[in-house]
Amino acid sequence: MLSPKKVKYRKTFKGSLGGYATRGAEVSFGEYGLLALQDGLITARQIEAGRIAMTRKIKRDGKVWIRVFPDKSITRKPAETRQGHGKGNPEFWAAPVMPGRIIFEMEGAEPALMIEALELAASKLPIRTKVVKKGYIA
Repeated sequence: MLSPKKVKYRKTFKGSLGGYATRGAEVSFGEYGLLALQDGLITARQIEAGRIAMTRKIKRDGKVWIRVFPDKSITRKPAETRQGHGKGNPEFWAAPVMPGRIIFEMEGAEPALMIEALELAASKLPIRTKVVKKGYIA
């Protein structure tokens, strides 16, 4: 699973998501991409599940690019714990995604098969997405 090798701070602020992605908003490497229509956090497990689903669908025929990286630590406090005693421990890593961001890209297989594979990957993600072709402008 994806996670950073080293971070400056172990526990990150919650932050807020708003607006539209300006960077990573167009299909750059492959022929087809998966475009985020909502904002949200995508965990490293969800990214990995999407990647596995895509590569299995195309039977390792094409090439897949992952355009997001989970570099934000998400913390949780233990269940039934009283308030105070500081911030909880890091539980998992997530990638904050804004609308308009390309999450996955793909090339080198049949177009219909690539679209199916990207839709399969989209079913593993917690946000609404759309399959787009290279050159798509939102």
